[in-house]
Amino acid sequence: MTCPCRSISRWINLCVRVRAFSIILGLVFMDVCACTGQTPSGGESGIEGIITISPARPGPIRADEPASVPLPNATFGVENNNGEVASFTTDDQGRFRASLAPGHYKVSLKGRKSSIGRFGPFEVDVVSGKMTNVQWECDSGMR
Repeated sequence: MTCPCRSISRWINLCVRVRAFSIILGLVFMDVCACTGQTPSGGESGIEGIITISPARPGPIRADEPASVPLPNATFGVENNNGEVASFTTDDQGRFRASLAPGHYKVSLKGRKSSIGRFGPFEVDVVSGKMTNVQWECDSGMR
């Protein structure tokens, strides 16, 4: 006949081991979940958004007309401290997307021949693994 204390001791030892294993497994699972929730450093970074222009027509703004409209088919240059690094052209709705490395940039209309209006520079900071969404409004200079 075996001593009942010895069986209880084995039972307690087994429970402690199972509990320790469960805690370790839980910590590993939480670590894996936390890692997969992060944006990978190799993800695409840059800027995307819409560029509008206002006023769209000379004279007073009418109640039935929008104050600003999308700026279609306009080419913008993207510069950092070393000069121009990229360019993009807006679509017919003024939307654009440009892949850029993380850093600080200035964006301006390219090939501008007139000093009337304001078409940048717009400043933007790009972070790693994220597309920065922007909405910029240009001033046509019409009054």
